[in-house]
Amino acid sequence: PKNDFLPSFGRITRYFAPGGPGVRTDAAMYSGYTIPPYYDSMCAKITVWALEWDELINRARRALHDTGVYGVKTTIPYYLAVLDAEEFQAACFNTSFVEDHPELVNYKASRPTRELAAVIAATIAANAGY
Repeated sequence: PKNDFLPSFGRITRYFAPGGPGVRTDAAMYSGYTIPPYYDSMCAKITVWALEWDELINRARRALHDTGVYGVKTTIPYYLAVLDAEEFQAACFNTSFVEDHPELVNYKASRPTRELAAVIAATIAANAGY
């Protein structure tokens, strides 16, 4: 989004997808995959389902926080900003939401170091069978 929604290409150094109740991930990428400069810009799609809107927003936020894509830029911080937008939380949006809210592009682009360390530690522990 910060680059007129142009895609980011390069090598994905680490990737892990979210999961859990009501969360589905469809992806065509993996750790070590190189995204070429000419590609379909949607390398992964997270679908979230819930009975209530508030539950859906919380589930979507958790799924985005649980997603790890390192080595390339993603739109995850932008989607987190959308989820935090007052109008979106009130379910008052339409197809011009992106154009109507250019301020959402001013999102914080990286995770706090402590949060990133916790995600990495949890991933290592999960993959090691602890």
